[in-house]
Amino acid sequence: MKKLFAFLLFGFMFLGLSAQNSDLPNITLKNLDGESVNIAELNNDGKPFVMTFWATWCGPCVKEHNALSDVYDDWIEETGIKIFSVSIDDARATAKIKPFVDGKGWPFEILLDVNSELKRAMNVSNPPHTFLFDGDGKIVWQHTGYLDGGEEDLYQEILKISK
Repeated sequence: MKKLFAFLLFGFMFLGLSAQNSDLPNITLKNLDGESVNIAELNNDGKPFVMTFWATWCGPCVKEHNALSDVYDDWIEETGIKIFSVSIDDARATAKIKPFVDGKGWPFEILLDVNSELKRAMNVSNPPHTFLFDGDGKIVWQHTGYLDGGEEDLYQEILKISK
């Protein structure tokens, strides 16, 4: 009986830890305007949202962001999705990020993870790394890398949970 109790207790603890890994971590980053944003409070009014990690030096990241930018207005209209774009460029590159983003015309909310704190918390090893969250802030899909047309896979996943 003691073994069964210990097993069940361990199982519930494991499930609790697993669920916590799907939640947004309590980390504060700055946006391009220098305002603090608590990641644990990110939301989209109960609708799904995307968080994608990228860097200015990452060619596939730039391609992905350009592709997402091209379809973003349509996606918002159809699903209400919101994209949070997390730059993992280090502090030395911070001054370059806003002009880079402005030059590309990306409409996403850009967050700066200059110390890679969020990157580590989310177990991101290589950009681009894209997460899809449900309206409760739980990860429902993720993908690493980018190939032309990859945004369509993301869109199909968004449609599944937007209904």
